[in-house]
Amino acid sequence: MNKLVKKLAYITGAFLLLVIVLGLIYFFKFRSETQKMSPCPTQELASGLYSINDSFVNMYLVKDGDNYIAIDAGNDAVAIEKGLKQLQIDPSRVTTVLLTHSDADHTAALKLFRNAELRFSKEEEQMINGKTARAAGMHNSIDRKQYKLINDGETFVVGTTSVRGILTPGHTPGSMCYLVNNRWLFTGDALGLKHGKIVPFNDFFNMNTAQAVKSISNVTLLRRVELLLTGHYGCSDKFDKIAAEWDKEKR
Repeated sequence: MNKLVKKLAYITGAFLLLVIVLGLIYFFKFRSETQKMSPCPTQELASGLYSINDSFVNMYLVKDGDNYIAIDAGNDAVAIEKGLKQLQIDPSRVTTVLLTHSDADHTAALKLFRNAELRFSKEEEQMINGKTARAAGMHNSIDRKQYKLINDGETFVVGTTSVRGILTPGHTPGSMCYLVNNRWLFTGDALGLKHGKIVPFNDFFNMNTAQAVKSISNVTLLRRVELLLTGHYGCSDKFDKIAAEWDKEKR
């Protein structure tokens, strides 16, 4: 009996040690990858367009009359609340939140926008209803039971603002970019920016990088975009140029 107990203790100890080692490996890799990121500071980027810096991620707000549309909801509700105060934006004035995807670093401050309608792509619903795991044993969740789903290519109006959803699977199956008023393109984690060029997003965080790379062409065919706004790598006002460069390189 004592031998069996000792054997079980050794097995349990070895398992716990493995879990700790894997956890440390993930922690240091996560830290290494996020340190590569370069989000915009909290500021007004253009008339009626705002960014909030939340550690290694941005969320954005678009002014619509007296109200606002939020694109994503950050990594830390406290940091987002601080950013909103800095920009003098009342969270109760946010009427709609558009999620580019359902990862926790884009959804943490949803509770600040209780009055807002939540929308995201139809293909992303599998990430929050338990059908598709983000990783082994890990599922995404959101702090909201009611939401509306968006189809690929669907154009809809929020207040007086036109929004077109463009499906870009790869980072997650339902990752979606938003073209707002045919001017501003919000890409979430569909792509990154490096040395002024479009690059694939960090492979470590993608569910399917090969698919993510193909999906970039879903947005680089657009033209006359005034600002490209990413989730983690800041913004570019040279979208047409860098999109054409991407397309040329991938031919």
